[in-house]
Amino acid sequence: MEARQMGISLTPEERFEVFGENWVDEHEAYERWGETEAWAQSQRRTATYDKQAWLAIKADADDVERRLTAALADGVPAASEQAMDLAEEHRAHIGRYFYDCSPEMHAGLGRMYLEDERFTAHYERIAPGLAQYVSTAQANAVRLSG
Repeated sequence: MEARQMGISLTPEERFEVFGENWVDEHEAYERWGETEAWAQSQRRTATYDKQAWLAIKADADDVERRLTAALADGVPAASEQAMDLAEEHRAHIGRYFYDCSPEMHAGLGRMYLEDERFTAHYERIAPGLAQYVSTAQANAVRLSG
């Protein structure tokens, strides 16, 4: 989902192929985050990515989401070390491909996953309860880092 916020420069056909129907309008994303250093850093990084890079980035994100979903399904508590390790992998993904993401910023993203219905819907389509699970794991991971 973070990739959809960051003004990715693909053709409309490539966007659909990589991200499906859930594309966040670039203008809206700029209005929300355009004045931040994270936005500027992400713009610099993503400007170099082609379609193949985006497919690899999405596959990496999908893998983390799949493992978070499995942890939820297996009853692993969101406050557990395992769930927080997965949350840290999610944060590392953002840092690797988009922008430096502090644990506190990551916890803020987790809150957004519950406050913005589009993000909630993304996670809930994967598994009921996943938005809350991811948000809680990210918030708990901040406690470990602090």
